[in-house]
Amino acid sequence: MSAHVTSPPPPGGPVAPEGYPARLTARLDAPLSRWLWLVKWLLALPHFVILFFLWVAVAGVSVVAFFAILFTGRYPRPLFDFTTGVLRWNWRVAYYAYGTLGTDRYPPFTLADVPDYPAHWDLPYPGQLSRGLVLVKWWLLALPHYLILGFFAGGARLAWFSGGLIGLLTLFAGIALAATGRYPRGLFDLLLGLNRWVLRVAAYAALLTDAYPPFRLDQGGQEPGRAP
Repeated sequence: MSAHVTSPPPPGGPVAPEGYPARLTARLDAPLSRWLWLVKWLLALPHFVILFFLWVAVAGVSVVAFFAILFTGRYPRPLFDFTTGVLRWNWRVAYYAYGTLGTDRYPPFTLADVPDYPAHWDLPYPGQLSRGLVLVKWWLLALPHYLILGFFAGGARLAWFSGGLIGLLTLFAGIALAATGRYPRGLFDLLLGLNRWVLRVAAYAALLTDAYPPFRLDQGGQEPGRAP
């Protein structure tokens, strides 16, 4: 008779079998303009400016949230909604511009989810969080992911627009659009998987969840499994 061996959970806490709690989904729009991607850096400039100041605010909010979690075990709900809203806004801009080029529809200026926009990101409010993990998860436990994401995003912090593998693949997508008028589906699925990994780690490092991000590339526009 063989004994059943259960693998220990990752250091940041177990990941739900149904999927990671941070959920990134997107729909590839068609048709896409062959040439609009060349000027999206200019069209998205107002978003880049606003996001710069929003991320500065997130840095301050994270300090407050750190001490709130340390003493109460909870991320204050208004601050949680603000930080998740900034991540959602950033993802929409990245999807429009140089994180995917998956739509020509201009991103809305809002922290809230827009149901009819083709890109979405959501994270349910966790309630109770570990007081001990807050001391180490954002710098020590997440370190292996930071090393991987340095390759994915090239150190980018705003809309993933500083090179790396994501920037290179997005450039290939733009060239394919210009040459054929079509977005290669396999390339789209890969870019969604890379961006999904980035957002999972961002949520964990921002103290929004205790669920440790999996070392797994979940490609495609839909999340695997159901929301926990």
